[in-house]
Amino acid sequence: MNHKRSLLPGAAAHIISLTGPISQDLVDLAPGPALPAGTLLAFDAANKRYLPYDNAVEAAGKAVAVLYAPAPERTEVTRVVVTSRLAELQAGLLHGLDDPARADLAAAFIVLR
Repeated sequence: MNHKRSLLPGAAAHIISLTGPISQDLVDLAPGPALPAGTLLAFDAANKRYLPYDNAVEAAGKAVAVLYAPAPERTEVTRVVVTSRLAELQAGLLHGLDDPARADLAAAFIVLR
């Protein structure tokens, strides 16, 4: 049987290991376009919701979590599962990863391989 991962990873394809349920949270994702699993997310404190990480945008300038499963296009805030601490992830399967995000994730004890 062939166990190769899909070229279009689905839920959790980017995860190597977790530290049980302490590694993940259920959070509110802002409305927006569809996002693949492994998308880096930032927390918008003003609106109390997560949005795609973008180092160029102040509200989205710190990577604090990684989307567990693909999120469809949303017109409303949607509850999603994220990996937010104590995990080992495949860097090549993450979306939005840059050097500042690497440092942000390291601070949350998220190891990138």
